[in-house]
Amino acid sequence: MTAPPATAPEHAASRLHRHRLGNGLRVLVAPDLDCPAVGIAVAYGVGYRSESRSGFAHLFEHLMFQGGATLAAQEHARLVQANGGAFNGTTHRDHTDYFQALPAEALELGLFLEADRMRAPRITAQAIATQASVVAEEIHRSVLNRPYGGFPTFLLPPVLFQGWANTHNGYGDHAALGEATVEECTAFFDRHYTPGNAVLALCGGVRPEQAVGLAERYFGPIPARPTVAGPDLDEPPLAAPRAVEHPDPLAPLPALALGLRMPPAGSRPHLAAVVAAALLGDGETGRLRRSLVRGLGLATQATATAGLGGPFDARDPDAFVVSAVLPPGAAAQDTVDAITAELGSLAGYGPEEAELHRTVRRLQTSWYAATDPVGVRARRLAGYELLLDDGGLALDAASRFATVTAAEVRSAASVLAAQHPALLHVVPGRKEPR
Repeated sequence: MTAPPATAPEHAASRLHRHRLGNGLRVLVAPDLDCPAVGIAVAYGVGYRSESRSGFAHLFEHLMFQGGATLAAQEHARLVQANGGAFNGTTHRDHTDYFQALPAEALELGLFLEADRMRAPRITAQAIATQASVVAEEIHRSVLNRPYGGFPTFLLPPVLFQGWANTHNGYGDHAALGEATVEECTAFFDRHYTPGNAVLALCGGVRPEQAVGLAERYFGPIPARPTVAGPDLDEPPLAAPRAVEHPDPLAPLPALALGLRMPPAGSRPHLAAVVAAALLGDGETGRLRRSLVRGLGLATQATATAGLGGPFDARDPDAFVVSAVLPPGAAAQDTVDAITAELGSLAGYGPEEAELHRTVRRLQTSWYAATDPVGVRARRLAGYELLLDDGGLALDAASRFATVTAAEVRSAASVLAAQHPALLHVVPGRKEPR
């Protein structure tokens, strides 16, 4: 008899403490007083889908490291590293986050640093030019000069969606980014980087009353500004199947990505779709690898993901993605048919209980491993609170996975299988000189 999956402690989210400052900033605290470190993250409700110039949100993330109201460029990094900490920032489809991990005794320093750049980043023409060049180098290294660059994260959305906000390349057009002005960047900051459009999350060795007091001290004096409504992202599902070929001169083998619309973010069907993706694409035991790779020889690798940036990384609409790299001689349509058959089997019969339990255990293990670092945990707390009003998901996701039933997985798979798919086919080409 298979033992049920291990679950997180009940009501882990009950450990969360929430507070709102007078300027609108939301504060979320998840104390773990046995932890000698603290994670600090600020998530702002602006991402790729909020911008009007391709890549602008990404460029602005870089600019936010170029000094603040009192600190010059590189001072933030120097102070964090001098205290043995780590820091970074990332741009997502609907939010941008800045996070750091520090010894617990350096909590006040971390809050001062984040408040300093929320108050007023240093935006100069030189900083814009420098960071536009840095972003351009990232684009060349990560996309243009890399096999399968942008696959499927930036290449699939134009096939699955139609509106500019949902389809454009959020990594950016490096030539256009170089034309950004100080006035444009200042307006972007004033519009999106407001206290009322942000969540501050703290976790680890911090007491709630301590966190709230320090947040009031450093963030409270930042003036409130109007919070603008986010972009209208809603659009109907595809009315017919769509397929697009994308030539990639650096790709050694053909690849394909099949995209479907995810259920509403934060819903039970959404959670079931996350488990369905794990059943299909979870490593050696996933159904896609057993069938497409080892059984039929129609792929050298195959994965399934619930969400373009991760399971809970975006507001609606988002994508359920199955991707595969094809061996020489394999026909793309045969691989697509095999993927469709596996999804149809999951929709028609659902998983067996033992298979579901094994998959949930692996899903829980990977979740615990990913969120163990306090910096990552703080990022997820802030991001999920901002996007879904559910920061507790960062603590409770593992236990929620265990509540998904085979019937719910079958239902979610049925909804996915009934949709018109978007198919991206990467076709290798002759390598051109660059």
